[in-house]
Amino acid sequence: MAEAKSKLRHVAIIMDGNGRWARERGLERSAGHRQGAEQVRVVLEAAQEFGLEYLTLYAFSTENWKRPPQEVLGLMNLLSEFLDRQLPQLMERKIRLKTLGRTDGLPEGPRRKLLQAIAATAENRGGTLVLALNYGGRAELVDAARKLGRAVAAGKVNPETLDEQKFRDFLYDPEIPDPDLLIRTSGELRLSNFLLWQLAYSELYVTPVLWPDFGRNELAEAIAAYGRRDRRFGGIKS
Repeated sequence: MAEAKSKLRHVAIIMDGNGRWARERGLERSAGHRQGAEQVRVVLEAAQEFGLEYLTLYAFSTENWKRPPQEVLGLMNLLSEFLDRQLPQLMERKIRLKTLGRTDGLPEGPRRKLLQAIAATAENRGGTLVLALNYGGRAELVDAARKLGRAVAAGKVNPETLDEQKFRDFLYDPEIPDPDLLIRTSGELRLSNFLLWQLAYSELYVTPVLWPDFGRNELAEAIAAYGRRDRRFGGIKS
């Protein structure tokens, strides 16, 4: 399919609107989260069809711990269920799973399943799904600064030679390329503390579609919009 051809390597998505989707249907918020988890499968399949190498999803932020305890517990249980259900699909499709964030802070059960899935898919080369879990952009920069400080104190880094590329080495996973495109669902116009370093030159695409309704066609529309952008990275065309 023509729409499946794209020069994009990496799309990141802020998956927003689960609660609103449920409220509009008179359902509990948990129903929105559950349908949102189902859409991950749909969008992951489409991303692989469209030739994307990386798909990064903002699954749980450092700020999400402020939500009601019952909702947080439900999200953690949903993460465990998602990993149980999706691991066979990841293996079948040769998709590697990676994470960004302070995953040591996750509950033991989901964290153990997450580590097992990461290990099981480590050799897959059909694409990479990155889940941002217990993630915050500012937290990542703070953690990077801490690692850098320890490296300087140990004499491994000369601060006078520090540049952007060397600083990048201290981020959670410097091997993941910066997103070419950031998609935010539900129409909100903010980054919500997501990938603050990596999104410096990413194209932004905001859709009013709520995440539980976002699927293959919506991803195709976002990719098509990206294809119409003029990316100059601060320069001009000759």
